[in-house]
Amino acid sequence: MLPVVILAGGLATRLGDLSENIPKSLLPIAGEPFVNHQLRLLGAKGVEKVVMCVGHLGEQIKETVGDGSAFSIEILFSDDGPRLLGTGGALLKALPLLPDYFMVLYGDSYLEADYREVAKTFLYSGKSGLMTVFRNNNRFDKSNAIFDGKLVRVYDKSKNDPSMEFIDYGLNCLSKEALDDTPSEIFDLGDVFTRLSLRKQLAGFEVAERFFEIGSIEGVRDLELHLGRKT
Repeated sequence: MLPVVILAGGLATRLGDLSENIPKSLLPIAGEPFVNHQLRLLGAKGVEKVVMCVGHLGEQIKETVGDGSAFSIEILFSDDGPRLLGTGGALLKALPLLPDYFMVLYGDSYLEADYREVAKTFLYSGKSGLMTVFRNNNRFDKSNAIFDGKLVRVYDKSKNDPSMEFIDYGLNCLSKEALDDTPSEIFDLGDVFTRLSLRKQLAGFEVAERFFEIGSIEGVRDLELHLGRKT
């Protein structure tokens, strides 16, 4: 199984006072920090190693999850340092901790996809990256991708294109070489995926299960309801 990078260094501005004194990953969800649910899910999916990219209040995350032994996962940390690097810059800084191929997950996402199948599809594709996609049709958020069944032909968060039926699900795969020509140390990872799609180097994997996220108040409520139904 490929290792998973969790990008957990954001400021969570959409959550207002909820994340003023704690990082988004530690928001209480169904009685415990969100990151506990996330790591437990990854362990159940067969993930053995996680690299957490932290920034804003990152020490609190380190103290909470430790070395990952409570989740039967090895956890390493990469810290943005005194300035925020963006999702792309944070990943770039973490590359020395990673092998040539790895998976990437956002720190506010709870995704019940088949991680093994996603990783296998990526490795067999021969492409520099893979994006999981969900047929969204602007349901949960604005759709931003065109997927032809094998490749993500277009990925652009800035467009309003009715032919974009899909949205990036939140679980992605990358090779280190995909980050070779990044323009600076501070950038958005979405720009990398846009560039890969234009080069026909972005494989796709359609996921049927909806995604859950805690980046908004509504998302927090949806996840709590979902986890409540599972118990």
